Amino acid sequence: MTTWPSITLQNSSSPLMEQLIMFHDHIMFILTMIVTVVMYIMIMMLKNNYSDRNLLESQLIELIWTVTPAATLFFIATPSLRLLYLMDEINNPSMTIKAIGHQWFWSYEYSDLNNTEMESYMMSLDNTNNIRLMDVDNRLILPSSTLIRMLVTSTDVIHSWTIPSTGVKIDSMPGRLNQTKLMINRNTLLFGQCSEICGANHSFMPIVVESIPIKSFIKWMSK
Repeated sequence: MTTWPSITLQNSSSPLMEQLIMFHDHIMFILTMIVTVVMYIMIMMLKNNYSDRNLLESQLIELIWTVTPAATLFFIATPSLRLLYLMDEINNPSMTIKAIGHQWFWSYEYSDLNNTEMESYMMSLDNTNNIRLMDVDNRLILPSSTLIRMLVTSTDVIHSWTIPSTGVKIDSMPGRLNQTKLMINRNTLLFGQCSEICGANHSFMPIVVESIPIKSFIKWMSK
């Protein structure tokens, strides 16, 4: 039996992604209502040839078709602005991680923890024990259920540090530090890729984040 892939968002791995999925469903519900009403009106206009002077010159109808789109935009804008605020707000992070983009690999610095540094390269295609074009030799190890501040920059061209299942996508720009927050709500293995065309090997600099319990993370850092 052939299994067709579903075209949808990845399963949520962070509170932010949960909010993004809820916002997506909210917008799709409103769009479905708009398309349904517009299609109904268009079909009725094609089927009926009657005209009414009171209908064509009605000030009330003009008021309705002006106020209704404004109210619709309000119901879209309110959760959107709230979500934008949640994405930008970083309150008392437990730790800071710095991700640096290179052509064509990533390096990470645990600035708060003994200044540990490591470079993360894509695994060789000869290794059949990993996911093709997605696994790396040094994964970014992070504690789960912990608020983390991500600082992202670049040493050469513009890259983009992206983990779709967490809702994080932030540009890595030379000479500039961008920041975002990251909280992974379960122990898991997350995959991402550079989302900015950065050169010939753009598709060969994957991102792998391994989320582990905080006790295991402390043991790993103390090695």
